[in-house]
Amino acid sequence: MMKKTIIFLLRANAILLLWAISFSGQPRTVKSQGDGWISLFDGKDLKGWKQVGPGTHYVENGLIASHGGMGLLYWQGRKFGNCTIRVVYRMQKFNSNSGVFIRIPIEPKEEWMPVYYGYEVQIDNHPETSGEDEYHITGTLYSLTKPLAKPGKPGPEWNTMEITMEGPRTIVVVNGQKVTDYKEGEPVPKRKFSYEPYPGRRPNEGYFGLQNHGDSDIVYFKEVSYKPITK
Repeated sequence: MMKKTIIFLLRANAILLLWAISFSGQPRTVKSQGDGWISLFDGKDLKGWKQVGPGTHYVENGLIASHGGMGLLYWQGRKFGNCTIRVVYRMQKFNSNSGVFIRIPIEPKEEWMPVYYGYEVQIDNHPETSGEDEYHITGTLYSLTKPLAKPGKPGPEWNTMEITMEGPRTIVVVNGQKVTDYKEGEPVPKRKFSYEPYPGRRPNEGYFGLQNHGDSDIVYFKEVSYKPITK
């Protein structure tokens, strides 16, 4: 009987240990009010996130803010696909520059790989000020898609951006208006600048993150959440 009890306890401890290992690396997530959205930011800290590249992100008055750039704050815990990512943000000034990176193929170790091989869903209402065109405006896949609408609101008004990744299709809705509807393999413009992404298919699932562009471009995020697509 004693031998059986010891074996049982060893097995139970092993199961508990495996459970602890499997969940200890899982970042904290908080479900929002039973509507299916899962929050990745609780307004208190950046647990589960990691910064790469110059600059930093920090929490200020319940908002994610940034300093310096060009860098990236990405979610460490998992890749995302077949889901909708929602960010609620506002520009510090009338116009500020940032973005939401999606479909990053591997975990980023520096800031330029996501630019070149993922997609940046742009946040910039007036790209012409830096010599760029409408392919670089809020809600587009930076330099790759032409906007179907231009609903971005200037600072300090709040904006809601929802990015849906359903298999190879990416849909971006800003303030209730569709800006991008793109499927992998569709034609895109030729690359114009050295800082633009390389053409080519992106994975159905990838890492995602928030860009910090520079000291003069600060965008505040008060919500970052996602909802799996269920069929």
